[in-house]
Amino acid sequence: MNTTDFDFDLPENLIAQTPLKQRDSSKLLVIDHKTKAMKDTHFDHIIDELNPDDALVMNDTRVLPARLHGEKVQTHGHVELLLLKNTQGDQWEVLAKPAKRLKVGSQISFGDGRLKATIKEELNHGGRIVEFSYDGIFLEVLESLGEMPLPPYIHEKLEDRDRYQTVYAKENGSAAAPTAGLHFTEDLLNKIEAKGVKLVYLTLHVGLGTFRPVSVDNVDEHQMHSEFYSLSPEAAQTLKDVKAQGGRIVAVGTTSIRTLETIGNKFAGQIEADSGWTNIFIKPGYQFKIVDAFSTNFHLPKSTLVMLVSAFAGREFVLDAYQHAIDEHYRFFSFGDAMFVK
Repeated sequence: MNTTDFDFDLPENLIAQTPLKQRDSSKLLVIDHKTKAMKDTHFDHIIDELNPDDALVMNDTRVLPARLHGEKVQTHGHVELLLLKNTQGDQWEVLAKPAKRLKVGSQISFGDGRLKATIKEELNHGGRIVEFSYDGIFLEVLESLGEMPLPPYIHEKLEDRDRYQTVYAKENGSAAAPTAGLHFTEDLLNKIEAKGVKLVYLTLHVGLGTFRPVSVDNVDEHQMHSEFYSLSPEAAQTLKDVKAQGGRIVAVGTTSIRTLETIGNKFAGQIEADSGWTNIFIKPGYQFKIVDAFSTNFHLPKSTLVMLVSAFAGREFVLDAYQHAIDEHYRFFSFGDAMFVK
């Protein structure tokens, strides 16, 4: 398979720059990969696609305000760090700009010295390992100094940083939001639960590797970055019970899919409590073991996320659905509209 097999022409004006005022008022395109049927509706009608014996599985990761602006202590030059993951203690893997001026031993100051970083190790592609020093609690310092790490295709300023969090965000650790979950409101989740659907939460801390473009021509040569995931014993048992009773496992977003399928691969198609690191790359030819249906946003051309959706529903049908969404002026990417795939 070639990366270009997953390309499509997307008008720039369809890239959503701001979230809608009401989370669940976005459009929803329902597609059935078995019948090849498509239906246009709105996201609050996702409840009509769920059965009382289903489980709705959501990623409760919370996005860190992970973009920091500071200055190099030695030269006072501007420096930007994007936190990717905590490696140990106060050490973090980051993306640095301008990286070439940040050698081992360089020091960076943020917020008039309230937070400082020392470069400990140089990595490829602008990556660095830094060690932070500060007074108090790191996450509180980060909340006061950091910015939300919005994707580069969003050029508008986000007025309310909570709009880049799901309403159920809980576990700190992501460099980007699990955007399929941004459409849910507490009221809609209450209605879904009242219908008899089990609400289940797992955690996968989203790294930027999920969204990086595929730079190789041959899809099989692409390497995914690792991300940390966790599924609790209680959540695993609920999912086992749903499966045993003939219900569906409905994932919210590609991060939930990747977590569930990682566990399914590890435990021979069974669901078990687990945590660890995954670099699973789901592409056409993959046989799904756990997930029966899912919701997701509309993704970038030639991305691993389009490949994942194509693995479930078929490449040609997915590209047809994307063309339908373009023709009907759906909004794309993080703050855009959604699909329900069954």
